[in-house]
Amino acid sequence: MIYSTATVPVNPEGELPLTRAQLWKGLVLKARDARLFLPPGACTRCDVVVDGEEFILREATIMGADVSELITFEPQSKVSFHQVKGPREGVIVNQVLEGADGSLHLKFYCLVGLRNGEPGSEQERNEQAAMDSEERGYKRALLSTLAQTRALVREGRI
Repeated sequence: MIYSTATVPVNPEGELPLTRAQLWKGLVLKARDARLFLPPGACTRCDVVVDGEEFILREATIMGADVSELITFEPQSKVSFHQVKGPREGVIVNQVLEGADGSLHLKFYCLVGLRNGEPGSEQERNEQAAMDSEERGYKRALLSTLAQTRALVREGRI
C-alpha cells in the first residue's frame, strides 16, 4: 500500500487571499476538469460521464494512465477521488482545514495500491517516491491547484 500526505497553507503572505468558498469552487472545478489545475501535461483528458448531486464519475488520462474515478463531495470540506479503474485502486482526498487562528490549509492524502502489483515491490516503492516528490508529487499538485484557483478569482470566473 502507498500512503502519502501533504498540507500547504492556502493564503501564504504575498498571495491573493482565497476564502473557503472560493477554494471550494476551485476544488469542484478541479474535480470536473483536472487539466486546468494540475501541472502542465499531467492531465491530458478529463471527461465527466455521470453527474450526480453529491458525486461525479469521470474518465481521465493522468500522468499517462487512463483512470475512472468516482468523485464524492463533502461541501466546503472534502473532495474524495475513488479510483475505480486504472493502475491504482484506492482513494485520494483533498481536504480544506481551518487552524485555530482561522487560517486555511489544503491537505492531500491518499491510500492506494497498485492493481496486480506486489506489496513492497520496486514498482510500489517508485510510486511512493513519485507521490512524495517535490517535483512531481502531490504537494506540487496542491500548489498548482491554489495558483489556478487564484487565477480564476482574478479573472472573475470564481
